[in-house]
Amino acid sequence: MTDNTDDGTPSQPSAFELVGGEVRVRELVDRFYDLMDLEPDFAGIRALHPHSLDGSRDKLFWFLCGWLGGPDHYIERFGHPRLRARHLPFAIATPERDQWLRCMAWAMEDIGLPETLRERLLTSFFDTADWMINRR
Repeated sequence: MTDNTDDGTPSQPSAFELVGGEVRVRELVDRFYDLMDLEPDFAGIRALHPHSLDGSRDKLFWFLCGWLGGPDHYIERFGHPRLRARHLPFAIATPERDQWLRCMAWAMEDIGLPETLRERLLTSFFDTADWMINRR
């Protein structure tokens, strides 16, 4: 459903709406972490996470809901995301960025997001993931 702007013209749906809301964001996050846990190609980023991925799943879900234009679950729980500061303790270089992006691209494809939406999101994910790089 699309709301109207103040002048009565229809507003564009948010990425959150285009993805399909909380149920689909949770599906995306779960597929992302399932792939990270199962696929050897993602061993580098898997090693940066705790043994149990439950907390990571919840935090990414909460974050992505707000980042995509939906409810600010993450901010309600933790305040401003401060993504770069929160990721500084982890060695993130180009290989880790690229693994994260490949894993997310695969997850988006697996849950059936339309190609144009996947491309749009991947561009935004790249900008954020590239900003997380903190090692050569």
